[in-house]
Amino acid sequence: MNLKRSWLAVPAVLGLTLTACSSGSTGSNGGSSGGSSDNIVTVNGSEPQNPLIPANTNETGGGRIVSSIFSSPAYYAADGSTQLDAAESITPNADNTEWTIKLRADGKFSDGTPVLAKNFVEAWKMATKENLGSASFFASVIGTDDDGAGDMEGGLEIIDDYTFVVKLKGPESDFMKRLGYTAYSPLPDSTLADPKKGGEHPVGNGPYMPNGENAWQHSKQIDLAVNPNYSGPRAAKNNGIRIVFYQSLDAAYADLSSDNLDVLDGVPSSVFSSYQQELSGRTANQPAAVIQYITIPERLEHFSGEEGKLRRKAISMSIDRDSIVKTVFSGTRTPAKDFTSPAIDGYKEGLKGSEVLTYNPEKAKELWAQANAISPWSGKFLISYNSDGGHQQWVDATCNSIKNTLGIEAEGDAYADFKSLLGDMKAGTTKGAFRQGWQGDYPSLYNFLFPTYSSNASSNYSGWKSSQFDKYLSDSLSASGTEALDLQYKAEELLFEDMPVIPTWYANTNGAWSTKVSNVQFTWNSTVNYFAITKN
Repeated sequence: MNLKRSWLAVPAVLGLTLTACSSGSTGSNGGSSGGSSDNIVTVNGSEPQNPLIPANTNETGGGRIVSSIFSSPAYYAADGSTQLDAAESITPNADNTEWTIKLRADGKFSDGTPVLAKNFVEAWKMATKENLGSASFFASVIGTDDDGAGDMEGGLEIIDDYTFVVKLKGPESDFMKRLGYTAYSPLPDSTLADPKKGGEHPVGNGPYMPNGENAWQHSKQIDLAVNPNYSGPRAAKNNGIRIVFYQSLDAAYADLSSDNLDVLDGVPSSVFSSYQQELSGRTANQPAAVIQYITIPERLEHFSGEEGKLRRKAISMSIDRDSIVKTVFSGTRTPAKDFTSPAIDGYKEGLKGSEVLTYNPEKAKELWAQANAISPWSGKFLISYNSDGGHQQWVDATCNSIKNTLGIEAEGDAYADFKSLLGDMKAGTTKGAFRQGWQGDYPSLYNFLFPTYSSNASSNYSGWKSSQFDKYLSDSLSASGTEALDLQYKAEELLFEDMPVIPTWYANTNGAWSTKVSNVQFTWNSTVNYFAITKN
């Protein structure tokens, strides 16, 4: 199953939200958004890439809008836990292959029509039949191919007006966690009949709705009013949201600093070292569901077999993550402790083998010497990166740390752009190691482990394969609760044993808010719970 591809193109210093991140800042006229005094909260955003159909929206600009206008069966709380939203209950069968979704009977779209099982089923079928941008999220449902395309024949069954069953190709204990993603939202009859009109003037079942026919002013802003027909758990604590489309984070930050913008979900790198002091008490700096790592392919000389294991562990323990995070990122990253993220429900520190992520020069030298006893080191250790992504500084610092610890030559290998780097990664022709990363699609350990480390995963560029790892993950999908987590922890411990990649740090949510608002909640994936914000 292929979900979103690995987080590779995102610059090293950038506020992150959802998938294909778009930086955001001043409205098209370059002027301020103007602070509002009518209980309307102003936030930063960017022009959506596509019409506002949930299953065809997988980038930041559109994502923050559709998640406000639509409700999926579940939603993600700020801490990453999965809570019911449009659904009254979500119940699996004994082996987690069939999931019964019972909707709240009081659910309505903003046009007053009821939210019925057919509205979910037909919306999902439209996503897969037309192979929309998020079709891959349906790839586990019967009646689709590995990319999520198909008619879902035999995969969806309507029981009654408010109940339907999702039938999967195999067990998935964490399927409920997926159901908070916006691709699983319903569409009203009007949009199913005329998707073009519905994409421009969306009618949803979420806490907000477009404020009038001209709510979406392309390349400038969109105004969202409270949806009076929404009765779910995300009830708005304000009178609406104005999302201003910025072209640069610097302009957005300037507006926020002067109280002309209420909430900013990413600060420019130019103020990393100062924004927490400048806006004391009104900032966020917390781990997000994004991890950066260095991939060392087993195909490289000196990195196969037992020798390779020893060298990868030695390199990991020669990287002073704390120092690099402090000096290069001004504390806006968090040193990695595992292969997932602290923002994910089920995250656990102290797994067996995790000490290899701690800076330990003496142990690093010892392991390197053991590797040399197998085959003496020769050559230069390279870390490839795309120079258009702001990575040179941390790559240089990492190479210096390795060089100073192990006494070997280590340096960055710059590619002109991300496209070129990715091409060589896929072809297996990089001259050395390379930077890579992952941003979670939904808050699940499995979503971090399977797409990047399983034997046939689309983003497994290390070439590492472990049938036991694959089995642990597969078995976890048939289990539930602590049993499923324990199997995934065991899978992680295998990663610590072989170290196909070297985790470096988690990207942080770096946001801020004005003096005019309170109750600003930054979430597990760097977004903001707009509905919870109140005006002072």
